[in-house]
Amino acid sequence: MRVQDILNDKGSALFSVTPDDSVTAAVRLMVDKGISSVLVMEKGEMTGLVTLRELLTGLDRLGAAIASAKVADIMKKNPPVVQPDDTADRLRTMMTELHITHVPVMDEGALLGILSFHDIARSAIKDADFENRLLKQYIKNWPA
Repeated sequence: MRVQDILNDKGSALFSVTPDDSVTAAVRLMVDKGISSVLVMEKGEMTGLVTLRELLTGLDRLGAAIASAKVADIMKKNPPVVQPDDTADRLRTMMTELHITHVPVMDEGALLGILSFHDIARSAIKDADFENRLLKQYIKNWPA
């Protein structure tokens, strides 16, 4: 399985804020859209990423001041990325080794989407279900 396959399953909706937006605006967007990360874009380029981890780290570091902080104060700058032709195994390995939960997908400088551990799990379950059905069909039609 490739990263592009997982991205196809997920869809291509992207949500973003700017580095100058407030952390409160980023949280509001995440809550409104039911997402656990938001891209940070500036002049059409991805400059960072905000996930629940950045929010918690920012809360720990800034305390109540996080409510008035800018996204630039907490975002992960230049997050690691994958390409559409990378394998799902490479993606899982990267996420595990770097202890990250979200990875943007880039192709020749163009942002295609963002994948989470949840997206990978959903895709793995779908593939296992398909394989299970094929095996059951094969066994059912096994010559006697």
